[in-house]
Amino acid sequence: MKAMALTTYGDPSGFALHHIDRPQVAAGQVRIKVAATSVNPIDARIRSGMMPTLAPELPALLHGDVAGVVEEVGEGVTTFHPGDEVYGFAGGLRGFGGALAEYMVADARLIAHKPKTLTMAEAASLPCVAVTAWNGLIERATLRPGQRVLVHGAAGGVGHVALQLAAWAGAEVYATASTPAKQTIARDLGARAAIAYREIAVRDYVRAYTDGRGFDVVFDTVGKSCLDASFEAAAPGGSVIAIAARSTHDLSPLHAKGLTLHVVFTILPLLTGEGMDNIGQALAKLAPVIDSGHIRPLIDSRQFGFTEAAEAHRLLESGDVIGKVVLVNDL
Repeated sequence: MKAMALTTYGDPSGFALHHIDRPQVAAGQVRIKVAATSVNPIDARIRSGMMPTLAPELPALLHGDVAGVVEEVGEGVTTFHPGDEVYGFAGGLRGFGGALAEYMVADARLIAHKPKTLTMAEAASLPCVAVTAWNGLIERATLRPGQRVLVHGAAGGVGHVALQLAAWAGAEVYATASTPAKQTIARDLGARAAIAYREIAVRDYVRAYTDGRGFDVVFDTVGKSCLDASFEAAAPGGSVIAIAARSTHDLSPLHAKGLTLHVVFTILPLLTGEGMDNIGQALAKLAPVIDSGHIRPLIDSRQFGFTEAAEAHRLLESGDVIGKVVLVNDL
């Protein structure tokens, strides 16, 4: 099969077209004819060489997000059949195949039937970010109707799904975004207010939107100083969800307010082998929410083919992105 494989770790120029053996299906797996994938920050970090312990051997097949059609199922797989349209977050790191190829073998626990209302490109944009939002808000923070939720980075990959998921769950949702265009997107996706965080201090928007009490749940997709702002914005007894917590912080605000900090690391089941069912189950639960119109993917207007993987990675790393960067199979 043809694949857009990485030949060297470092800058995006390491991608090149390769002809490699089609992967064989083992028990518990399915082989997917890949239609589309998308770029997540973890893909770019692995490609850059920042995470050598997660990196597959060269030539490497990257990208965990996948949408496509099941071609073959392995022994013991009863949930999926040839011809089924599926989406999932199923690899792109050491020990797993990646989606930048004509075919991808996936553990059946890491995929679900594709939402019927989405195109393949739309479906490929969602798995990693949607599972992250579901895990943080629904599974970890146990979001309840009527709670006030603040989402940082509302026009980003995880942020735009978290905003819509919180609204679906009955929360009163607020969002921060860096530019007027992104603030408009946040309001269009259901935020009651879009906060220009570069212009308004945390204490001021907490006073304006919560009467000074703080938000019941704060979802931080940014990390570093934004995580400190999240602690400041949270209400006493509230929860902070973090997906970027590789930094040093003063935890005294958590103690002073009795906060709960949930760190979500979506690829952890693939690294440990524990909880892999949770990924497919979350995607299966999300599919009817998506099909009912409560979650719609936000995709950057600049789309790419697999042969343009380098350009897609450069765009993601530029920071000049709205939503997700999607690639359609042109191999």
